[in-house]
Amino acid sequence: MATDAVYKALADATRRQILVELSERSGQTLYELCVRLLMLRKITMTRQAISKHLAILEDAGLIATEWRGRQKLHHLNVEPVIQVMRELSDLEQPIQP
Repeated sequence: MATDAVYKALADATRRQILVELSERSGQTLYELCVRLLMLRKITMTRQAISKHLAILEDAGLIATEWRGRQKLHHLNVEPVIQVMRELSDLEQPIQP
């Protein structure tokens, strides 16, 4: 996992909203995500724009995709966030001389 990619992905408010949406309802298609982001979160973006955000999230490992027939489903993967949290908690440890 590239920590920088996780930070970059989490830096954008729209991408964080996509992650929240997937945490509430995993396994959504691009179309479902677009509709739910518009209806529930008032995010108006094109499918292409949401798709670009999904690609960044996928590159960071924050979402996993699976093909079911002709549908590409998107699932939340929290493991990269857990890893970043572990790395941050290591910063609290005093440095031994």
